Amino acid sequence: MDTIGTLEKAIEASIRVQPYVESIIVSIDRDRVASKINKFGYAELEGKMLDVQLVVTYGTAKVLVKMQYDEDADYPLMFIER
Repeated sequence: MDTIGTLEKAIEASIRVQPYVESIIVSIDRDRVASKINKFGYAELEGKMLDVQLVVTYGTAKVLVKMQYDEDADYPLMFIER
């Protein structure tokens, strides 16, 4: 739990180097992580724990892309917000 902030920043830094990425915000659901901590004191990162917002610019196009866990689909969906 103490390293979640560092992990968020590491994921952001690794994606930020990709072409056309203008900005990225990664949030890890701390409650979901806490509920998955095993007997060794850690949890494996799952897609359902991630909330990602990404701005991508290509030429004159600029889009806000997100990945959020969809409870109904039980799946972390990626989509273009605008």
